[in-house]
Amino acid sequence: MFMLARRTVQRFPAGRACLSTAPSHAFLEPVGSHPGVVSLVLNRPASKNAISMQMLHEMRTHLESVHFDKSVRVLLLRSSTEDNFCAGADLIERRSMSALQVSKFLTDLRLMLSQLEALPMPTIAAIDGPTLGGGLEVSLACDLRVGGSTVTKIGLPETKLGIIPGAGGTQRATRLLGVARAKDLIFTGRMLTAQEALHWGLLDYVANPSQTAFSRALELSEKISVNAPLALRAAKQAISRSQDLSLETGLDFERACYETLLPTTDRLEALEAFKQKRRPVFKGE
Repeated sequence: MFMLARRTVQRFPAGRACLSTAPSHAFLEPVGSHPGVVSLVLNRPASKNAISMQMLHEMRTHLESVHFDKSVRVLLLRSSTEDNFCAGADLIERRSMSALQVSKFLTDLRLMLSQLEALPMPTIAAIDGPTLGGGLEVSLACDLRVGGSTVTKIGLPETKLGIIPGAGGTQRATRLLGVARAKDLIFTGRMLTAQEALHWGLLDYVANPSQTAFSRALELSEKISVNAPLALRAAKQAISRSQDLSLETGLDFERACYETLLPTTDRLEALEAFKQKRRPVFKGE
């Protein structure tokens, strides 16, 4: 069960209206049209979803909930509006914070992104607007990133503000892009369009002009969520560890992940479905 806490009525592509009882900067919402797919929604549209202390706390709470919910097959990160993703840390709030509060915020932000990266199910960031600094760092902690075709501001501009990416940007961007392109992106503080980000490797998909990044991410999540959830989790675990292991050790780890799937009901269901020439019905068991 997901606790939805919002003050106003929000309407989404499926046309559903969700009522709430209290303000929330982030909330979980199951995607009714796609069983097993859940959205973690950033909900500070007036601030372009800048990460506040409240949002950070709520995201950590929701990620902990999702981590242990076996019904969630894919988690989407998206904005409550179609013209934003996340503008990074809330610099207005930052000006009123003490040095100790800033230090704690950065520690909590790092922990939140580690939580996101460590989720056992596949995660997709749906980027429908400006994605700057900490916002891009949030997306880098996801498995896949989908951008809207009209997005023009994707980048890590921290050096223009006298700082550096402080929530994993220097590390995750380098692992994703390579050293030279990560340096280029961070040294210049440049802004990339969605198409440029796709070319660089920051994005995995760009939506068609007729659709949003969220709708394109839903298409992708549907292709993922129909597969065996235990196999998806094992595959993610094996892939995520590959960069830290030698090839031989990685192959051993892959084999260990594979063997956990042999006694599962889902594997037997897949074999029976293949024999009967039908689509398997996976239960995550």
